[in-house]
Amino acid sequence: MHKSIAILLFTLAFTGGARAATEVRVLATYPAGNPVTLASNQTFYLHIAYTTDEPVRIWARPFYRGQEVTAGSNPSRSYTGSGETLGWFFFMEPGQQVDEIRITAGDGTRLIATYAVRITGSDRPAASTSKPDWLVTLSEREERLQREDFEKRASTPVTVGDMVLFGGFMLAVLALGIGGIAGPLWAIRRWRGGWRVAAAVPVVMMLFVVLRIVVDTAGDPTSHNLWPFEILQVGALSLVVIGVLLAARKFFGAET
Repeated sequence: MHKSIAILLFTLAFTGGARAATEVRVLATYPAGNPVTLASNQTFYLHIAYTTDEPVRIWARPFYRGQEVTAGSNPSRSYTGSGETLGWFFFMEPGQQVDEIRITAGDGTRLIATYAVRITGSDRPAASTSKPDWLVTLSEREERLQREDFEKRASTPVTVGDMVLFGGFMLAVLALGIGGIAGPLWAIRRWRGGWRVAAAVPVVMMLFVVLRIVVDTAGDPTSHNLWPFEILQVGALSLVVIGVLLAARKFFGAET
């Protein structure tokens, strides 16, 4: 019996530690240099080499003093294996600054690399300069691959199973989204004292996530490509919190 438990624990530890890895490296930038002054309507590009043993999407987003800068940034295809791709962003207004670029993967929240560079936006027009070969080549390739991906998706017939699966998923998102707010509001109306304050926490949490999605996507439509999963997670967490509070109230004999 003890031997079986040891084998089970070893297997869990091994599989948990064997999580798929993603590595990236910045090979070059355009405009090159550090610091960089970005002209009006000019885009900053990163030449990125990647290695991954799982399908991932890769984004490059600008930050200044630890806060994400409001800027337009690159969408992403799904990557696997090894290769090279582009990351890019452009400022929304002159005077914006950047002191690091964070490269993320997955749903955009898994940080895999940072690139330190000081960039300042200006209102002057961009000078006429030739783009480096790597930028021309990768831009043309990314445009072609994205077009092929779109055409492939457009030509693939949607099955009844796909529609049922998608409809069920979106209903689950809607149910958890509504439940994640309705459950705590019900508790706030019925409970008193510290219990009411505790029930307000998941409401604030839900509203914060929804507001962040709305604000972020207004500035960058690609910043929350997996927003339904964010709603699913925070909605489920909100209901779990209310469930724990209900169990605690029953345990302590709290009045309704």
